[in-house]
Amino acid sequence: MQLTDSLKKLLKETAHQLKGAAKRKFIAQTVVALGHGGQSKAERELGWNRVTIGKGIKELNSGIICVDNYRGRGRYKSEAKLPNLLEDIKKLVDSQSQIDPTFKSQRLYTRLSAAEVRHQLIEKFGYADEELPTSETIRVKLNDLGYRLKRVAKIQPQKKFPETDAIFEQLAIVHQEISEDPSVLRLSLDAKARVNIGSFDRGGRNRVPTETDDHDFKPKTTVAPYGIFLPELDELFLYFTESKVTSDFIVDILADFWKSEKERFSEIKTLLINQDNGGENNSRRTQFMKRILEFAQSYKLNIRLAYYPPYHSKYNPIERTWAVLENHWNGSILDEVETALHFAKTMTWNGKHPVVKLVTQTYSNGVRLTKKAMQEIENQIERLTNFTEDNLPNLGKWFIDISCGIT
Repeated sequence: MQLTDSLKKLLKETAHQLKGAAKRKFIAQTVVALGHGGQSKAERELGWNRVTIGKGIKELNSGIICVDNYRGRGRYKSEAKLPNLLEDIKKLVDSQSQIDPTFKSQRLYTRLSAAEVRHQLIEKFGYADEELPTSETIRVKLNDLGYRLKRVAKIQPQKKFPETDAIFEQLAIVHQEISEDPSVLRLSLDAKARVNIGSFDRGGRNRVPTETDDHDFKPKTTVAPYGIFLPELDELFLYFTESKVTSDFIVDILADFWKSEKERFSEIKTLLINQDNGGENNSRRTQFMKRILEFAQSYKLNIRLAYYPPYHSKYNPIERTWAVLENHWNGSILDEVETALHFAKTMTWNGKHPVVKLVTQTYSNGVRLTKKAMQEIENQIERLTNFTEDNLPNLGKWFIDISCGIT
């Protein structure tokens, strides 16, 4: 058979219009008609696949037709094996509008991670762990259903203090020393920006429709979260207050923390406290130094204050937990103080829930000591000022030791 251009066009169009076994039969009959070398010629001139040609010739010679099972190829989607899966996921996510247990707010939204959705599918809908897809697959299903989240980003520090490098070098020395000393417990302290309580948008996203007030000029109240974080143990303690975060407040919650936890740390002789050098807790704040000295004497503890430099407080370990808290509640309505506390209790840091307390005492700012009284405080503390090299800065503002003679 001579393959002219018109004949090749006719053969290609005919084969294209046929499907399955009929197509293979037509191809096989054409190749047989081409004679010796027909398979190579058909592949070269007509673009037909040699595997398809071979299969068609076997069917032509044997009279047995191969049954195509294209649907059996590949893996089934999860919803094919579990027909109620997508509907159950929707029920879980859409049901996260629930009444506040205190009945003070109308609504409380709880956003779910993919891992939590998978866990609740097992707990609430009776799915077996081995039959459910992975958390990553469920995350894809959530996104396909329109339930998406957005990450929170932090920016780089905008300024650099002249002593920044020297402070970080000394921090590294201090942290290395205490890592080898079981009698020292490291605490990271800091406050988060005040949170408006009301039906306001916090710039987050939710898996269910959430409506808020158009403006947030007049919140019901505001609360300030203050945290004590134990980096080596990954434990977080959160204290909320509607009052001002003052020197007295900071030392009071430190005392509350130690009274409740000291039985666990009977071998601890020294507390290393990392902070930023803020207005109410810096080492030149007279009331703070008075109260922290009283705290050390009252509980017979040595205290080491090690501050992070200005504009670099993000390196303080507790700062990482604030991002988790904000991401946990930023798509929700914090319309009552109890609602904010509830969300703080349900957040997790490395799989652990924080201890959360509300401080109801009212604090006044502006409390100061006289110069004479502060000088008496200075006589009982030790600042890091004993550098002999001229090129090293004075770090006495950033590193302070308060010794109670405990060794």
